[in-house]
Amino acid sequence: MTAPSAAISVSDEERTALADTVTRFARAEIAPHVDAWDAAGEFPRSLYRHAADLGLLGLGYPEQYGGTPASYALRLPLWRALSRHGASGGVLASLLSHNIGLPPVLAHGSDAVRAEVIPPVLAGEQIAALAITEPGGGSDVAQLKTTARREGDEYIVNGEKVFITSGMRADWITVAVRTGEAGSKGSAGISMLLIPGHSAGLSRSKLDKMGWLCSDTAHLRFDNVRVPARYLLGEEGAGFRIIMANFNGERFGLAASALGFAEACYDEALAWARQRKTFGAALVEHQVIRHKLVDMQMRIQSTAAWCESVAAQADASRTGPEWVAQVCMLKNHATQTMQFCADQAVQILGGMGFMRGTVSERIYREVKVMMIGGGAEEIMKDLAARQLGI
Repeated sequence: MTAPSAAISVSDEERTALADTVTRFARAEIAPHVDAWDAAGEFPRSLYRHAADLGLLGLGYPEQYGGTPASYALRLPLWRALSRHGASGGVLASLLSHNIGLPPVLAHGSDAVRAEVIPPVLAGEQIAALAITEPGGGSDVAQLKTTARREGDEYIVNGEKVFITSGMRADWITVAVRTGEAGSKGSAGISMLLIPGHSAGLSRSKLDKMGWLCSDTAHLRFDNVRVPARYLLGEEGAGFRIIMANFNGERFGLAASALGFAEACYDEALAWARQRKTFGAALVEHQVIRHKLVDMQMRIQSTAAWCESVAAQADASRTGPEWVAQVCMLKNHATQTMQFCADQAVQILGGMGFMRGTVSERIYREVKVMMIGGGAEEIMKDLAARQLGI
């Protein structure tokens, strides 16, 4: 969930200032409304503009497009604080979906396309999304079947995409397509194409989910959608490499967000344990509860340290195979930390932890998509093993 990194130094004061800004924004503009937004199945588009006015959407993008260049070390507090204090994966996923939809545009789009697309998205006026997964395959990107056939100055797109975050409202959709010869298979012939959301022949269906209720996840269908050839990102056939590079940033963002969600569960569990009394004493006075809270902190602290280490390596341009493996393993570790903390928090809250309206209940339902999205645990382990030469 991130734009390409820039090797920019950042002070502790800058990181703290950003975290404070995000915390105030999340507590005032997100947390009080999440239950209502979940019930409605979406959040107001005005939230994008509010986040943009604070510079949150443009963090990590060039100034010429309305952004603010930023290192991984600076963006880490954004994801962490927004998750911890907003406590909604649905809001986070859609509000920041441009961070997986725009990087291929920034890295591989023409100057004209970048100038057309990026500024209005960073200003909160338009929404960007990424569409790779298809009904017949998830992590096996090389098997995608959506086609884009060149016809003069246009591509004719046919196929389907599923589980697309911001898919119902996206104004721009970065789509993985097959441009190779008919019948081509594997990674060869895969390209990236930017498709305007208003394109004729594009239809969208909203999907019901276990969690991320206010995120408009969609099933997209392309029926002879005509796309100007100038929206091709990079060269034909280079799409697989673009996708793989984009995944690294997304996985780090997921790990940082999982850390924040784990902290949100800890915060709620600790507050509840301090005020809830059983058998004449506060829950926190019982050793078994204190041990649960310490176990949560152990995992949170290890995840935080690992996030900082991986961010530092990226900012030092040490992003070879070992770093890719670190990202994969970190993503698994962070989401397992989130899973553990959500489970323990619900247990500490008891009956209240089973009720809608508590932070821990919401995050408990959102754990699985974090462990699957951006690459399932099993895929992460296999990829890490290959990168490490195991």
